[in-house]
Amino acid sequence: MADQDLSLLAPAPPTRPSANFYPFATSPDIIRSHEKDAFLTANLANQAQSIIRTLRGARYAHNYSDAIKHLTELLYFSLTTLTGNRTLGEEYCDLVQLEDDTLRLPSISRRVGYVLSSIMVPWTLQRILPGFRQRLRAKLERSIARQQVKAQQQQTKEPSLSPKNKSKQPSFFTRLRIQKYILEHLDSITSLSPIYALSIATFYFTGSYYHLSKRFWGLRYVFTKKLEENEQRVGYEVLGVLLVLQIAVQSILHVKKVSDSLQQEDQDVNSEAAGSNGKQDTLTRSIEHPPTLPVLPASAARYDLSEDPNAIPWIPEGQQRKCTLCLESFKDPSVTTCGHVFCWTCVCDWVREKPECPLCRQEVLASKVLPLRG
Repeated sequence: MADQDLSLLAPAPPTRPSANFYPFATSPDIIRSHEKDAFLTANLANQAQSIIRTLRGARYAHNYSDAIKHLTELLYFSLTTLTGNRTLGEEYCDLVQLEDDTLRLPSISRRVGYVLSSIMVPWTLQRILPGFRQRLRAKLERSIARQQVKAQQQQTKEPSLSPKNKSKQPSFFTRLRIQKYILEHLDSITSLSPIYALSIATFYFTGSYYHLSKRFWGLRYVFTKKLEENEQRVGYEVLGVLLVLQIAVQSILHVKKVSDSLQQEDQDVNSEAAGSNGKQDTLTRSIEHPPTLPVLPASAARYDLSEDPNAIPWIPEGQQRKCTLCLESFKDPSVTTCGHVFCWTCVCDWVREKPECPLCRQEVLASKVLPLRG
C-alpha cells in the first residue's frame, strides 16, 4: 500500500503535445484552402472596384486597381487571421493555423507579421522594383559604353604591341561580360520568382509553408476533421519532383545558352582581329535596349481616330477603336508585344512606371512598343 501511495504522489511524466494531436494538413487541403480564399478576395476586389468605378469613374478605378485589390485582401485577412479567427477557406477545409515550434495558436505578433509580409511587402516591391531596375539599367548601359570605348581604343593600339602580348587570350569572365549578362537578364535577376518556385517545390515535398511568409513566421496547418483508422492522407510529392526537374532543365539550358553566346563572341572577336584594321570602326553594338524612345508629337497626334475615322481603316468600329487606359479614341495607336493596342502616350507612360501590359500583365519593354500605321 505504501508503494502504491508513493506512486500516486509521484509526479506524472510530461505528456508530449503530439500524443493526442491533430495531424498536420497535407498539401491538397492547404492548396484548396488558398484557392477558396483567393476566389473570395477576388470577388470582394471586383465589388470594390465596381463601387469605386461608380463613385470616381472608370479611369480612376483602373489606375488604382492594384491598390484596391491589395487593400481588399488586407481588410479580409485583418477581419479573419489578424483577429484570431479562421478564414473562410480554412473553415471550408477544416484547417487550423498553429505555430510550428510551440504547437499553439499564433500569437498576435506572428499574425500581424504574416498579414503584412504576405500583402504589403509584395505590393511595396511591385512599386519599387520598376524604378530600381530603370536606374540600374541606365547605370549599366553607361558603364558598358565606357568599357567598349576603352576596348576599342586598345584594339587600335594592337599593332604596336609585341607578339607575346598578342598571344594572350582574354579572360572568359570579364567585368564587361558580367555587366552585359546582368543587363540582359536584369528583370529575372531582380525578381522573386525563383525563390517562390523553390519554396513551392519544398512545399510539395513537405506539405508545409505554402506561402513564403508562412515559412518565415513559422506557421503550419493542422487538419481538424476526424480521420478513420485506415484513412491515409496523400500529398503532391510528384508535383515537387516535376517542378524540380523543370527548374533543373531550365537552369541547364540557360547555362548552355550563355556559354554558347560567350564562345560565339570570342570567335567574332578573333575573326575581326584577323581582318583588316580599317574595319575596326564599325563595331556592332551589344546593347539592344535603346536609352530613349522614338519621339512622337504628344499635343498633335499623327493618327487621331476621333478626328479622322479613316486614318487606320482596318481597326474595327465601336469599342475596339477606344483605348482602355484613357477610354477615348486611339491617338497614335501602338501595339505591345502581347498584341494589345493603346494610345502611344498612354502606354508609354504606363510602361515607364510598370514594365508590363495593363491588360494581361505580361512583361513589356518600352523599346518593344510599336506604333501602328494605316
